[in-house]
Amino acid sequence: MENQKLDDYFGYTEAGSSLEGEMRAGLTTFLTMAYILFVNPDMLSIAGIPFDDALFATAMAAFVGCVIMGLWANQPYALAPGMGLNAYFVFGVVLSQGIAWELALAAVLVEGVLFMIISLPQVGWRSKMINSIPKDLKIATMAGIGMFLAIIGLREMGWIVDNGATLVDLGATGTWTYMSGELWGLIGLLAIAVMMARGMKGAIIYGVIGVSVIGWVLGVHDPYTGTDAAMPEEWFGFVGMPEESLFAVTSAFGDISDNLSAFLLVMITFLFVDIFDTAGTLYGVGKMAGKVDENDNLEGADEAFMSDAGATIVGALCGTSTTTTYIESAAGIEEGGKTGLVAVVVGVLMLTGLFLAGSFKAIPTFAAAPALVVVGAMMMRGASEIDWADKEMAIPAFITMVMMPFTYSIADGIAWGIIAYVVIKMAMQKMDELNPVMYTVAGLMAMFYLGPGDQTTFEWLFQDILSL
Repeated sequence: MENQKLDDYFGYTEAGSSLEGEMRAGLTTFLTMAYILFVNPDMLSIAGIPFDDALFATAMAAFVGCVIMGLWANQPYALAPGMGLNAYFVFGVVLSQGIAWELALAAVLVEGVLFMIISLPQVGWRSKMINSIPKDLKIATMAGIGMFLAIIGLREMGWIVDNGATLVDLGATGTWTYMSGELWGLIGLLAIAVMMARGMKGAIIYGVIGVSVIGWVLGVHDPYTGTDAAMPEEWFGFVGMPEESLFAVTSAFGDISDNLSAFLLVMITFLFVDIFDTAGTLYGVGKMAGKVDENDNLEGADEAFMSDAGATIVGALCGTSTTTTYIESAAGIEEGGKTGLVAVVVGVLMLTGLFLAGSFKAIPTFAAAPALVVVGAMMMRGASEIDWADKEMAIPAFITMVMMPFTYSIADGIAWGIIAYVVIKMAMQKMDELNPVMYTVAGLMAMFYLGPGDQTTFEWLFQDILSL
């Protein structure tokens, strides 16, 4: 009887699946993305958010997003705080720009609310905005984020180091021993690659856990933190309510006026990347699931987008960066998942992270960093679809991609890619290929970088307001 009620609600039998099949698909998807439960808190802790707070926020945002996606949109797509966006949050906003993490969370919250509004069918802006950006620039954005993740991961593994002459250099490989985190990071990366090549589900989490255990037993030196890996003092331990991050955004809104220019740029960047990332991921996994019709329309797109936005809002209130739909959802779909029950299963499993805080804290950076490199590699898969023969598109796409790792900023990559595209089209007298949205976006982005004297145009135009 209970199974029949579930079937009536989700319709998995009609969709060609079963209760066991949906549960198995949910477990498969969870195993492929469970790494976010320790990678995201580890990364956000660098920005100053307490590890336990970030773990609670990560698990809760994933749970809420998955449950909404499953129960409301009835789609097999899983959500969690996004890789790339969390890196931009930490390294591109908090560390590079000196913006407090509370204010950065406020930008994420505002972005989530705006994403929710423009996703409303009655508004319709989300579709117009997505359709106005050339497909190749959207692909370049995701590929650039992949490169950004890779350089962060390589740095945390100790493979990349500073060099005054060449900016970056390879680490001192000749000094690596069995006690070097750099070596075990390499082994972990190759092990994950082999497992993925063999089609193993959960390859990333198996690789991270395996290297962590070896690091604990041997006391391997972590090149990023400068400490030696050690077994957790407590393997289990419930993560309570966040002490600092919960609703921290409310206190940050009073500081927006002092950082209005930077706040708007960060918020707009989060919004654009969230839109591109969600649209690309939903389209990709939706096509795999047979939920894209002959007119290239995604089934349940409005509900899926709004589920994504709702999860972002909850995540920001709890204390994590933007929540988004995961490409790892494809693993569950390949396993036969068809309905929202898959997403609900993933959401419930994500809550297990709340009981494993002690274990997650002890995971060495060199063990978790290979996950960044692997995910970065997976995000490069669409780069081959860019029309590299079209110079009017190839150069802006290339600028978008390389500016992200070279400037350590997703925002700079998106901004200058769009600016370059619009300028080139105008110089080629092909203004008819541009639309008002592209003109507006390029103009606004340029205002954040160019202007008279030592001010940006935005600061020059609104200096009186900014000084309040």
